[in-house]
Amino acid sequence: MNVHPTIAEVTERIAERSRASRQAYLARIDAAKGNGPHRRHLSCGNLAHGFAACGATDKDRLKGEVTPNLGIVTAYNDMLSAHQPYERYPELIRSIAREVGATAQVAGGVPAMCDGVTQGQAGMELSLFSRDVIAMSAGVALSHDMFDAAMFLGICDKIVPGLMIAALTFGHLPAVFVPAGPMPSGLPNEDKAAVRQAFAEGKVAQDKLLEAESKSYHSPGTCTFYGTANSNQMLMEIMGLHLPGSSFVNPNTPLRDTLTTEAVRRAAAITAQGDNYTPVGRMVDERTIVNGVIGLHATGGSTNHLLHLIAVAAAAGIVLTLEDFDALSSVVPLLARVYPNGYADINHFHQAGGMPYLIGQLLDAGLLHGDVQTVWGSGMDAYRCMPSLDETGTLVYTPVTESANPNILRPASEPFRADGGLRTLKGNLGRSVIKVSSVPEDRYVIEAPAVVFEDQNDVKTAFDRGDLDRDFVAVVRFQGPRAIGMPELHKLTPTLGVLQGRGHRVALVTDGRMSGASGKIPAAIHVSPEAIDGGPLAKVRNGDMIRLDVTAGTLEALVDDAEWNAREMVKADLTHHHHGMGRELFALMRNAVGTGDTGASVFGTQDLHHAADA
Repeated sequence: MNVHPTIAEVTERIAERSRASRQAYLARIDAAKGNGPHRRHLSCGNLAHGFAACGATDKDRLKGEVTPNLGIVTAYNDMLSAHQPYERYPELIRSIAREVGATAQVAGGVPAMCDGVTQGQAGMELSLFSRDVIAMSAGVALSHDMFDAAMFLGICDKIVPGLMIAALTFGHLPAVFVPAGPMPSGLPNEDKAAVRQAFAEGKVAQDKLLEAESKSYHSPGTCTFYGTANSNQMLMEIMGLHLPGSSFVNPNTPLRDTLTTEAVRRAAAITAQGDNYTPVGRMVDERTIVNGVIGLHATGGSTNHLLHLIAVAAAAGIVLTLEDFDALSSVVPLLARVYPNGYADINHFHQAGGMPYLIGQLLDAGLLHGDVQTVWGSGMDAYRCMPSLDETGTLVYTPVTESANPNILRPASEPFRADGGLRTLKGNLGRSVIKVSSVPEDRYVIEAPAVVFEDQNDVKTAFDRGDLDRDFVAVVRFQGPRAIGMPELHKLTPTLGVLQGRGHRVALVTDGRMSGASGKIPAAIHVSPEAIDGGPLAKVRNGDMIRLDVTAGTLEALVDDAEWNAREMVKADLTHHHHGMGRELFALMRNAVGTGDTGASVFGTQDLHHAADA
């Protein structure tokens, strides 16, 4: 089936806008491919260092020129539940590599912070920057030039985007991303949210809140709500970087280990030594990036990817804009309801048909580029199938043609909503985005007086004083990347949720982030330019009428033009945000980071966008 005209048009527009930068990128990775395994160009001393710790068999293979050597880049640590299962992956990967005549080495580790631990804490101000630190760390790991393909072990919020940026920077190498899977379902997410809201209202004690949280986050594996971590896994599958159907298989199960085994076999098969050379820099093209955006819309995924996908695309010389997200959202229907956009968790989604059903529906409706290259081979048809083990323990794939639960997954002909629920807002307050897939339609337009904050903790303080029991728009400014690293502002969700539940018309406007858990509160986020960088949020005063209009796509301060233009920008003393918990180490990144609408990256994505505009 031909792809939808709007999808084709947006893809062509991206390709045309990116033509010069993409051609330059492809020329670089083609030159980097060289002739044969790179380690053949190392001196004897270099190579001896590179395999000194290997066993005899691996040493013999690495001395030759025909054995694929797989570089493992791992984000393992045992504090992150999602990443703890990776502890035993390197040995499994090495053993399977030997079986297929290859070798594998852990090239290096990358940091992996948990936003769930740092939420509302000082460490959260390092979170977004950790994406670019991860990219650089992976770059250091791969710079030894010993490898013919890379296997990336990462799951959570900034980790996968950082690894993607690194993979594309080393785009001459094939890259296979290897998931570890979600933890089994615990306390239902809606029950957990109810306890959180009751705690925010002072109706339950802290011990009850901790008990609820512990029953929700209870074992190895990814958290089961559909935030950025699980959105990452969806993206890796719909972009063809995972094996088909592998994203949401639980950890430490026979099927999980078999899928990891097959990922190793595939990585060894697609190096330049074989006949199926699949360099990731050529595999990931404009169509692949568009497929990722489509997946985000069809599942109601995390708004963090409005930053990450732009930065990832730029690493491949592709210029992706907020307007592209908006245009694609208008034609991609919402096919999944997963918490916070519904009651189900990610295990329920997988059991209902998961990614294979979703991808099949999008392909059949002409809403996905099916002719892309993937790590599994050519085309997306293989991704319609769900993996399982037969009675002999052999991996088998079965097409998924029906949803097992239409309350969680629906066909493209009967979606939950006709569009992806994401909008770009523009006006005299700047440029922002809003996710409305779970916002009630009667809250699509909020017009109310501003209450201005410069610290998210002050919102809760004002709520506890009783100052916010009314209609208002919370303007939480000086939260952008240059100001304090653009932390997520999840501490606002329970408070604003309580007020909306009381019938008040409330909204949030911020140059910070809200991730995939922004929920039912209208939230205009990632406002650019940010307040510290001359953005108009710095002009807003308490009592200014603010109009957030999803239908019209506008975000306005309803202030007389003459007065607005004459107003001075408020300055903020943010020095207390710039030290402690390692924040002093990140001054260089705060000074170098680009704008939110160009990916909030330190790698020059802002310059790439400006060049494309010119």
